[in-house]
Amino acid sequence: MSSQLEDLPFTEFIQRPTAATGRLASVRALRLRRRDAEDLTVMPTDRAEREGQVVDFTARLLVSLLAQPDGPELVRAALPAALPWVRFLPPDDLDALAVELAETSVAATSLGNTAPIAQLLIEWRHTAEVHADPELLHLLTRPSGEDYGPATPPEAAHA
Repeated sequence: MSSQLEDLPFTEFIQRPTAATGRLASVRALRLRRRDAEDLTVMPTDRAEREGQVVDFTARLLVSLLAQPDGPELVRAALPAALPWVRFLPPDDLDALAVELAETSVAATSLGNTAPIAQLLIEWRHTAEVHADPELLHLLTRPSGEDYGPATPPEAAHA
């Protein structure tokens, strides 16, 4: 069985549902492409539940590992193999990523929602992209010489 999603037009799924769901025997899931809406994913419920259990286990294992005396060093050493782009992060940022990843993973899986984990990884990847580009890093971190005053609190900005 492939670990990837197989793309399928939504109309084909609607027109030939038995043939479409039969493909689930050889692929992890089907990505139903829709023209005017967000794509959908179809997978067997037992597979989705097993994957959720693995994510939950992995998050709890990561937190437990970080709590061990040499755990932070082990996680820090393993991150470049799992997320190659972390090589561009400064050491302090790499440590912060490890801690945030562990805490966010446990909190998110306790809600049954892995979206916060994905968002955290997206944000850290963008941070790594900035560090990988010396010109961009300089542009974003140099003093501007100007003071624009205090920032407006988010709730006041939307009022």
